[in-house]
Amino acid sequence: MATLGNCVAASYLAANEKAASSSLESVFLGVPLRHQSSHIVRLGSKEIKGQVRIISTRANAVAAPVETVKPIEGKKTATKSVCIVTGASSGLGLATTKALVDSGEWHVVMACRDFLKAEKAAKSVGLPKGSYTVMHLDLASFESVRQFVKNFRSTGMPLDVLVCNAAVYFPTAKEPTFSAEGFELSVATNHLGHFLLARLLLDDLEKSESSSKRLIIVGSITGNTNTLAGNVPPKANLGDLRGLSGGLNGVTTSPMIDGGAFDGAKAYKDSKVCNMLTMQEFHRRYHEKTNIIFSSLYPGCIATTGLFRSHIPLFRALFPPFQKYITKGFVSEEESGKRLAQVVRDPSLNKSGVYWSWNNDSSSFENVLSEEASDPEKARKLWEISEKLVGLA
Repeated sequence: MATLGNCVAASYLAANEKAASSSLESVFLGVPLRHQSSHIVRLGSKEIKGQVRIISTRANAVAAPVETVKPIEGKKTATKSVCIVTGASSGLGLATTKALVDSGEWHVVMACRDFLKAEKAAKSVGLPKGSYTVMHLDLASFESVRQFVKNFRSTGMPLDVLVCNAAVYFPTAKEPTFSAEGFELSVATNHLGHFLLARLLLDDLEKSESSSKRLIIVGSITGNTNTLAGNVPPKANLGDLRGLSGGLNGVTTSPMIDGGAFDGAKAYKDSKVCNMLTMQEFHRRYHEKTNIIFSSLYPGCIATTGLFRSHIPLFRALFPPFQKYITKGFVSEEESGKRLAQVVRDPSLNKSGVYWSWNNDSSSFENVLSEEASDPEKARKLWEISEKLVGLA
């Protein structure tokens, strides 16, 4: 049996040869929506040396790490650009993957926690064989992030764009859930996992021969308190980062970044502020010397996204029509995917350090971040604490 690295590389090369020939709130209309049961995510993995095996076929299936293999020498191809999209098995990530593949110019690495779900999703939207590669990534596990980077490098593929899209959201949870390393799960997945992934793949992006290599982190209007949606309670607020400094473990410190009581909806919003601060700090530290374009975006309110899966049924039923007919902010998954794909590949969106948004006519523009989400001193402090938590400092 061939190793995973060789299989992935062969799939990518074959495709190129052929070409050459997730308002997220726990309230609705100002009325709190509560649920009596909490959404608990169970994480676990087992290391098996050698080939990849699927340990479980449940929704949170985990693939064991694979041995590192040598890249295929002498078969470099530049026919298609390569983009990694995290959380590409559903919602915005899947729609973006389809938009990129449909352009005929991109090979997409679908970095997902559930390998089988991603394969089924790719087939369900008609992605041609060889136009994508599914690779296991559990952002809530730093070991999984590091293993993903090793596995990706073993394929010999270049990296032109990294899209940090995956997110978890627990708006009705009464108690926090924790990651493999003991951090509150929303921040561990949405911020810390992506922070580590982006830092580890920065060298790969810098080596890209693309004239428009990019690192994109998906933001959210819900964490931007200079907007109406961002002022719906609970509002994002990182405070002095005391909870993050303490490790978000819920034992010796609060599971919340600001050190307050746990709130699932706020934890998500706080993590998105971290995403936007991280993008700007990447820009300040690395843009000039690497020429990598760092950006964030809010693609619009995707009211039908699976990110709402743990919300109460009433919210899931009423939120889409509310966004369509009242706020007029509704955006389909297909349209949001096209918007993110635009940030990936459009030459006109090649300005670094920008938070992109779209108006009702689907025209992109540079949006303004809130005071907290654009605070350079807070971004620096967040960066330094995050480095320590993920083991980079």
